[in-house]
Amino acid sequence: MGSFFNTGGRYTPGTDSWTSTGTTNVPSGRYYHTAVWAGSEMIVWGGYAGGEGLDTGGRYDPGSDTWTATRAFTPGFGRGEHTAVWTGSEMIVWGGTDFCCHLLNTGGRYNPIADSWAATSTTSAPSGRTGHTAVWTGSEMIVWGGGSNTGGRYCVQPDPSVSPTPAATSTATATPTTTVNPTPTVRPTVTPTVTPTPTTSPIPTATVTPSESPTVTPEPTPSARPHATQRPRPIPAPRP
Repeated sequence: MGSFFNTGGRYTPGTDSWTSTGTTNVPSGRYYHTAVWAGSEMIVWGGYAGGEGLDTGGRYDPGSDTWTATRAFTPGFGRGEHTAVWTGSEMIVWGGTDFCCHLLNTGGRYNPIADSWAATSTTSAPSGRTGHTAVWTGSEMIVWGGGSNTGGRYCVQPDPSVSPTPAATSTATATPTTTVNPTPTVRPTVTPTVTPTPTTSPIPTATVTPSESPTVTPEPTPSARPHATQRPRPIPAPRP
């Protein structure tokens, strides 16, 4: 069998162009391997080469165009034609064959931060197979098919035997906290309530009842007494 490739390329849809991936520390060439996207890296693992299943792989960072090797798990774990899913924090590989003749119903969880592996449980696991499919639902991996119409759901449980290597944490110098003087509470200015001026009820104008004019009883006009008729005095005869 001829050589297997360990080269690749990055495709940019916006410009419809390709850029070659770096080859420094790149994994060896292989086929029937898997690759998952881990949020900022592509993790390539397993496959066949040289008549055996491989348990090696690499993490490719497109930002720096560099490769970092993944740690090997355990002897005899190498395989190809398996499936791989990304859970958000781990890569789970499952099934496949060891190249020779064994269909595998085992798997492993790879943590790229700790660069560590943990075996998946085989309790109630589906039978070994190749050509199957696997998806991550957000909380479980569902495996189905592959020469069979059966499958299984794998629920991830933390492995207490695996302790991620803690990253070195620098001691932070506490920044003195500036005491903030509380802003005085502005009391709202009380607007005096205007007491409405009582409306002066107009004093009703007394209706002047006209006084009854006393009826003047006319006094009787005294009857005029008749003047005494003066009797003419006799004129004396002149004396001779």
